[in-house]
Amino acid sequence: MPVPLAPYPSPPVPLTTPANGTQSQLVCSACRNLLLYPVGATSVCCAVCNAVTAVPPPGTEMAQLVCGGCHTLLMYIRGATSVQCSCCHTINLALEANQVAHVNCGNCRMLLMYQYGARSVKCAVCQFITSVGASTSIADQKFNT
Repeated sequence: MPVPLAPYPSPPVPLTTPANGTQSQLVCSACRNLLLYPVGATSVCCAVCNAVTAVPPPGTEMAQLVCGGCHTLLMYIRGATSVQCSCCHTINLALEANQVAHVNCGNCRMLLMYQYGARSVKCAVCQFITSVGASTSIADQKFNT
């Protein structure tokens, strides 16, 4: 006689969201994990490290960038000019992706346009590489190709 099979386990209960159905996210201030929280919360406790992260005020637009020192994803309030990484303490420039800057080519003096955050820009006319970082010495620009 066949043995009856046990019933299938019930499917897991889906994560319930607030009545209005909206959630938001932010990065844990300690371990950098992504945290989901219901809209209206004032702080979120990380399930991984138990750190409490304050939630920005409603309507605050957030942006993201990758740390130049340790390549950690950082979230910050849009409009900030710099963001300090909580992992390696590098201070990162937080400029909008569509912002551009100008510099004259170090060789032919052609006006060049480049994206903020670039360390150098290559001239399309003479192929000279002009440093746009803190150091602008001639030794840094001897990369002609």
